[in-house]
Formats: sequence, structure tokens, C-alpha cells
Amino acid sequence: MTGLPQTMRAMRITRHGGPEVLEPAEVAVPVPQAGEVLVRVGAVALNNTDLWTREGAYGRPGDPEALSGWRGPLDFPRVQGADVSGRVVAVGAGVDDALLGRRVVVDPAIYDSEGPDARPVGLMGSERDGGYAEFVTAGANRAHDVTDSPLTDDQLATLPTAYGTALGMIERGGLREGETVLVSGASGGVGVALVQIARARGAKVLAISSGPKTDAVREAGAHEVLDRAKDLGEQVRAAAPGGVDVVLDVVAGDLLSDGLPWLREGGRWVVAGALGGYGVAFDVRRLYLHNAQVIGSAMHTPTHFGLLMDLAREAAVQPVIAGTYPLEEAPRAQERLARRDHVGKIVLRP
Repeated sequence: MTGLPQTMRAMRITRHGGPEVLEPAEVAVPVPQAGEVLVRVGAVALNNTDLWTREGAYGRPGDPEALSGWRGPLDFPRVQGADVSGRVVAVGAGVDDALLGRRVVVDPAIYDSEGPDARPVGLMGSERDGGYAEFVTAGANRAHDVTDSPLTDDQLATLPTAYGTALGMIERGGLREGETVLVSGASGGVGVALVQIARARGAKVLAISSGPKTDAVREAGAHEVLDRAKDLGEQVRAAAPGGVDVVLDVVAGDLLSDGLPWLREGGRWVVAGALGGYGVAFDVRRLYLHNAQVIGSAMHTPTHFGLLMDLAREAAVQPVIAGTYPLEEAPRAQERLARRDHVGKIVLRP
């Protein structure tokens, strides 16, 4: 790695806790192994998974209150950050030198196989070091060339987790043109992505948000914005008298418990988050008597991510940036993310 520094700035966690456990550190620049590339980070976007990984809030099978990372106990210290855009500055053995200098977006998922429909079983920033640093390594096959995209580094960095999760939900839910879709948490990163992609798919988009954020969610592409502070059932029935075809839900909790009857015959409820709580109860008769489906969706597959990168190259989606911070202000950026008073994505610039 001639010409590159030997050390770099990074923000690491050495234990679970609040924003104060994010600590600056001077660490060795990682060396790309065989089949890997080294990426100079241009931007790294924040996600709820950053908060939950730092807090250890994922729980474990049989012990939902256990401190845990995305898929189990963390190896500390850990550099956080799943969503990286940047440029390839070095390659490992067996990697084509043509990648050097190319602008890339990194697929942060660690998959259970190499197939196109592989499932994520780990995440950069949780199960391996991520992008809260000046450099990060990634598999060459996970570094997608977006050199010609008109999107900025900040915009590109917002795509992997939020838009990847959104596209995975939409694909698994089988959303079709002309269907009516209901999006929860529509002002967040995944929510805005769901609104934009569902609208681009030709769906009628109903979005749940709060009053002050209504205009921004509508600008993202929602046909109607429903106020979560009012009677949602009444609003859904007024906007979709025949019922909803697909619910794309990052809230769960009481929303799923109360809202299952909003689905029309054969409707699909896709869950990719639990902002409203993970304990859910509903009348199972509503599920089987109406051929409804409740579908879990964790991030994306390699196929989904390839489709997302096609959208990025064409700038077919326009990510909304809520704010940018220097790397050392990661604790403050995470505090802002936790307040949920913004629309769009928050980005760090190393």
C-alpha cells in the first residue's frame, strides 16, 4: 500500500452503552486480504442499527433482554458504520487493478452463502469493522462501482442499509404497480426510501408520519400522509376503502396488533423493524381466514443490492440528507438520530 498512511482516525466502541462509549482512536490502516479492496471513506451514513448495536439492544434467542450485537455478542473494540461510499485505493491478491480509483458503494451485509439470494447473517459495523474511519476493507465483490453516478458521496452513503432494507421489503412483499401500500415510520431513513421506491414502482403510497414532517414526506412521493397522532384506522379506511395491499412496517408493536384488519384479502404485512416494540399480539383468524401474510425482512439479498446500485447509477432515487457531521462528532450525530426530529439521513464525513 505504497503512499498510504500507516494509521488512521476511527471512532470505536469498547463496550455497550450510550453515545459516550463512542471514542476516537488512532488505529492501523487495515490491509486488504485476498479478494478484498481498501476503500478511502468519502462518507458514512448513520442507521438505527448503529444505535442498537452500540446499546446492545438486539437481544438473543431465548433472552430478548441480553446485550447483543446484530447477530450475537460483539468483539470489542468495534468500529461502527455500515453505510460507506468512497474510492478504492488498494486491492488485495486476486483483485483486478482496474478497481483502483473507482468510486464505490459497499454492500455491508455478511451473507450465509455466495448465491444471488443469500441471506444476511452479519453486518459491517457489528460483526466486522465498519466505516466510522478513514479507511475500511470490503470484499471486492461487495464494492459496487458507481463512478458515473451523479449522486454525491453523501447521497450514495445513505443507500446500503436504508434503501437496501426498503428494496428488500418491497421485493419480499411482492409490491406491484397499481397496488395500495402503507408505509410506517415514513420520515426516517428507511421510511423515505420506501416512499420513494414504492412511488417509482407505480403504487399508491399512504405514509404514516407526524404533523411537522408531513410536507417533507409528501415531497418524497407519498400520495397521502396519515397523522400518527390521530386515529390511524379511521384515516386508513378513508384513504383505502377497499383495504391495503401491502404494509411496509418498521414500527411493529401496537401498529401490527391493531392494523392487521386493514389488509385486503391476500394482503401482505412486511416487518423490518420494531421501533414500536417487539412484543406483538393479534387475532390469528384475521391472518388465515383472509389469506394474509406477515413477512419478516432483514435487509437485502445480493440480487436486491444489485438492483439498488442500478438505481444509484441512474439517480432514479434522490436520497434526502438531514445533516452532516465530521467523524469526531459521531456521538452528537447519534444523539440527533435518536431524537428522530429529522427527515432523511444523517451522514459523517471522515
